[in-house]
Amino acid sequence: MSVLCLIANPVEPMFDVKLAAAIHREIGGELNWLTHGVAAEIIEPRAAEPVVIARATLGNAPVDIALVPTAKRRKKLLIADMDSTMIQQECIDELADAVGIKAEIAAITDRAMRGELDFEAALKTRVALLKGLDRKKIEEVRREKITQTPGGRALVQTMKAYGAYTALISGGFTFFADFFAKRIGFDEATANTLEFDGDVLTGTVASPIVDKSIKLKRLQTLAVERNIALDETLAVGDGANDLDMIRASGLGVAFHAKPAVAAAAAARIDHGDLTALLYLQGYSDEEIVR
Repeated sequence: MSVLCLIANPVEPMFDVKLAAAIHREIGGELNWLTHGVAAEIIEPRAAEPVVIARATLGNAPVDIALVPTAKRRKKLLIADMDSTMIQQECIDELADAVGIKAEIAAITDRAMRGELDFEAALKTRVALLKGLDRKKIEEVRREKITQTPGGRALVQTMKAYGAYTALISGGFTFFADFFAKRIGFDEATANTLEFDGDVLTGTVASPIVDKSIKLKRLQTLAVERNIALDETLAVGDGANDLDMIRASGLGVAFHAKPAVAAAAAARIDHGDLTALLYLQGYSDEEIVR
């Protein structure tokens, strides 16, 4: 059995009762609102291609659509990317801005996230360009330039309240991941370690590099350690280095992702914030910890 999820951005909820009813008429099943005006689900849609029909009915309305299984819908493990997922920026690009080379580094970051470049080589190239950056400047970037993605804390706190384990894993840096994991409420964080000579960046990063294989392995290891089946896990990210863990998880979500990632994921969120991942699991507004 399956559930069709229809989710809008809560800041601009372009989804009303009339629109939901129109979709319901076309595909059948049981309509249930999770949060009025923002998220609804249609349980056991009877139409053969409910996603296609819903998209045609919605037209250009900024509403995300996903068909998810009803079995084991609420996940026991969340593993999440950081940059451009749990936070709204790419940390390395903001560090580059501090030394006046953001455009150069951002172009490499974008290609790496699209899967056009080897991730490890691209990371080492970018970090080398930051050699000499002072720790105080990095702290300033973290304090003034990095913002949490809306809905992220609600996602983590709600899943934890219902018994899930939560892990942040990043191809970025512990300097940011440890800080934001604590702020958001993750149980743990894994990321790359920038190397310093005193308080100045050496332009190198410690091995091993957290890449797509490490992200996948961490998902698998956590599932084994906590006796959680892979179909009871949720992975979310936006870049090519997230794709393996997204594919391997029980519910893999591409969040405002690069095209290749969005095309390959079981579910994609292009409009909503991170509370969309709670709606995919069937959480109602009353259950969300805000």
